[in-house]
Amino acid sequence: MWNFRFWDVQDVAVLVSITLYMCYLAGAISIHSPQRSLTRSVQDDVFFSVDVTSSGVHTIQWTFMSGAVSRTIGTWQPGVYTNITVDYLSRVQSFDNGSMGLSDLRLQDAGFYVVTVTESAGSSKDAGFVLKVNEVLYEDLQYLAVSALVLACLAGLLMLAMWLLDKAYRKIVAWRRRKQMPEADATELQRL
Repeated sequence: MWNFRFWDVQDVAVLVSITLYMCYLAGAISIHSPQRSLTRSVQDDVFFSVDVTSSGVHTIQWTFMSGAVSRTIGTWQPGVYTNITVDYLSRVQSFDNGSMGLSDLRLQDAGFYVVTVTESAGSSKDAGFVLKVNEVLYEDLQYLAVSALVLACLAGLLMLAMWLLDKAYRKIVAWRRRKQMPEADATELQRL
């Protein structure tokens, strides 16, 4: 009988230990977010809600990406430091749980946002968000203004028509009265 032995007990133990350690590292950082796709209007505020948990000290970095540009928004370590880039300094609010608030949205803010959580040991994990920014169109207000203008012009025309019809009616009534009056050929004058 041939006895093949590919794995030793120590080899299996090392393999299981490495696998468990890799699973531990993969689970060491977790990023939970209730909503990954957001839609807002221009000049609104948006809140990228995340809950970051890790087994060690972690650093949070937010990055913006679109078809034209990719740039870092900010990096912070909860409770230690916050480093927001100049472009976003007045509009970004960072939170210790990894969340980020972005105020006064612009059309250029539409795109893909990535949060990267890196532990001091070197392991990291990413999560992405899609932000759609809608332009506020004042079509409804324009439609309302045009409708009001048309109705005002129509009301003015109706008032003008009523005035003209009233004038015509008064002239017709006066003409009929004159026509119904008996005509006197001789007018007698009396002495005073």
